[in-house]
Amino acid sequence: RRLPTTSTRRRRRCELSLPELLTPNTNFLSVCSNSFTRAGERERERRGKMKLKLINRVEQRETCERKGDLKKVKRNLDPTLHPFERAIEYTRALNAAKLERVFAKPFVAALSGHTDGIECLARNPKRLNSLISGSASGELFLWDVPQRKVIYSYVGHKKAVRAVAVSECGTYCFSCGDEGLVKMWQVPHAPLGGVENTIDCGEIASFASDEVLRGIDHHWKRPLFATAGEKVNVWDPEKSVPIHSFSWGADSVQSIRFNPVESDIFTSCGNDRSIALYDIRSGTPLHKLIMQTKSNAVAWNPMEAFNFTCANEDCCLYTYDMRRLDIAKNVHKDHVSAVLDVDYSPTGREFVSGSYDRSVRIFKFDGGHSRDVYHTKRMQRVFGVRFSGDGSYVFSASDDMNVRIWKAKASQKLGVMLPREKAKLAYNSALVKRYGHMPDIKRITRHRHLPKSIYKTGQLRRDVTEAERRKEQNRIKHSAPGSIKIKPARKKKIVTRVE
Repeated sequence: RRLPTTSTRRRRRCELSLPELLTPNTNFLSVCSNSFTRAGERERERRGKMKLKLINRVEQRETCERKGDLKKVKRNLDPTLHPFERAIEYTRALNAAKLERVFAKPFVAALSGHTDGIECLARNPKRLNSLISGSASGELFLWDVPQRKVIYSYVGHKKAVRAVAVSECGTYCFSCGDEGLVKMWQVPHAPLGGVENTIDCGEIASFASDEVLRGIDHHWKRPLFATAGEKVNVWDPEKSVPIHSFSWGADSVQSIRFNPVESDIFTSCGNDRSIALYDIRSGTPLHKLIMQTKSNAVAWNPMEAFNFTCANEDCCLYTYDMRRLDIAKNVHKDHVSAVLDVDYSPTGREFVSGSYDRSVRIFKFDGGHSRDVYHTKRMQRVFGVRFSGDGSYVFSASDDMNVRIWKAKASQKLGVMLPREKAKLAYNSALVKRYGHMPDIKRITRHRHLPKSIYKTGQLRRDVTEAERRKEQNRIKHSAPGSIKIKPARKKKIVTRVE
């Protein structure tokens, strides 16, 4: 028998068994009411176990304390809701690359005051605001970099100052030049707010040498300094004669640098096209490498104690491992004239070079080509370059009597930045790095405007290099197999190694 339903919405049937309905004393209404009661209990039980999704918000996180505060925007990262994510990111990366070149203004300031070409630079390892420059007229200035003024003028040199170095404590500096004297000076603190007039200072001590001195550098941990002339001498400031003297066949030594980690080891560049390594502890030279062309300067990597980079006359820079001098680790190209000076960043990830072609270039420590190039219309031949103590700025000394300050990153914003600005710049940098392999972004980030003389000379050098490569390939093609051995570029300029 079919039983009536309770309502049209539920469409539920009464659950009665046939024996119950056939029993003679069964009250039909009571049976139906009991069945409806059981069905209602089951429905309430089912509703009690139902899971509900609620939105819970904290008032402090969702409301702004001030009227100008930005409201946090929630974002759903489900990829199905963002079908054009890659295309949008690429467009953002392209715009970021363009903006980076638009805001690339590397020049900061020029420090003028010298009356002749500037030959050397030195920065204080203990103070970020101190910079010392020496000129061909015998002037030696201590600069307050933030104020862009000369604090002290060191009076004493009568001829050109060829090199200057600051002690490891940052309180003394040593200079040498054509007159064959090493002079010791005091490096005072820059007063707060700068000075109105330049103060003249005299030397503390003087050390006489019987030769013209071309280079000087100070020990990183002990009160010792080394000079480069016809031979290499190591001096103690408390003695008037050298405590060590090294000579190894060179007519004169051009540059000298102590290792910042293995501080008793130093290297020098000679006019006989040699690069020599010395050890103060043994008192003897260690190794000597002879190249085809002369090296003008050398700099150690502060983070990798065994690697150094030398600036060569053949327009290139060569990075060597002192443990294996028979092959260069890297050849850094892009200059079109002799490279005169080189210096590493405190991070050890890049270095700066100055050249006779009137340009300053920044290289990655393992890059074959320059990351950036700086030049101006008035800047002449660059004789000295240095990184600042924090790696944010580059100093260059040129023949036009000016010390120039450059930003290490051309598009970097000066001054204090808000956290939002830092996050935005980091995001743009990550986008450019991610899509840097794309043709348009790669072209924009690599393009640099060059002076006509540098551009034409570079184009000519590339044509000559390509002609030499093509000639070598033709020679190999028309010779017996194995008769001509190809020498890698990292070994071509090495003549021999002497122990």
